[in-house]
Amino acid sequence: MEALVQASQDALSLLFSGDKELWEIVGISFQVSLLALIIAIPPALLLAFALAYGQFVGRRFLIALFSTMLSVPTVVIGLTLYVLLSRQGPLGEWRLLFTQTAMMLGQITLAFPMLVSIGHSALQAADRRAWETARTLGASRLRALLTVTYEVRFGLLAAVLASFGRIISEVGASMMLGGNILHHTRNIPTAIALETSKGEFAQGIALGLVLLVMALALNVLLHHFQGKGYVGS
Repeated sequence: MEALVQASQDALSLLFSGDKELWEIVGISFQVSLLALIIAIPPALLLAFALAYGQFVGRRFLIALFSTMLSVPTVVIGLTLYVLLSRQGPLGEWRLLFTQTAMMLGQITLAFPMLVSIGHSALQAADRRAWETARTLGASRLRALLTVTYEVRFGLLAAVLASFGRIISEVGASMMLGGNILHHTRNIPTAIALETSKGEFAQGIALGLVLLVMALALNVLLHHFQGKGYVGS
């Protein structure tokens, strides 16, 4: 018990003293995850819209496929991309393995099906008359799409937040694709795994607190806007 209390005190000291190594890890983690999410959002939400409002061959199969992909372990995603990006793999010439770009590819692969599945559910729950009315009034497809998106913006925001939470906290793919290289590919979850395996709990607790505070802040922000009544009726 004393050891845990001491580790917690050391963790707080690391956080508030501005420890360079710790905050560098936090910076790498947020940089990689935010870029991965920004890249994944546009195509994922466009596909979610097509699945919700389109009628084409293979639509139901795609919906089932993306729902299934939600349960794929992150380490399987990491292994698949590792094989593709390794020197013996078909994409080995790109030399991306153990780089932030490889980590980003892994996180995009993880975020994409979640964005599509949750986005599809949110868009299906919207009143289809918003789309039909916009089109009837002469709005372009893009304008009608933006109208529907605005109607379900909080559902889509929930998809974005859930996806961000998943990719910034996953360890399997990041460890395999990034290699946990200090000052380069070591992010929050891989650093936590490394430090706790060595019995050094202070930095792991400090980084865990960063993740908890981030999750709390995002959820408080979302509920704040919902409470203000900004949800479209």
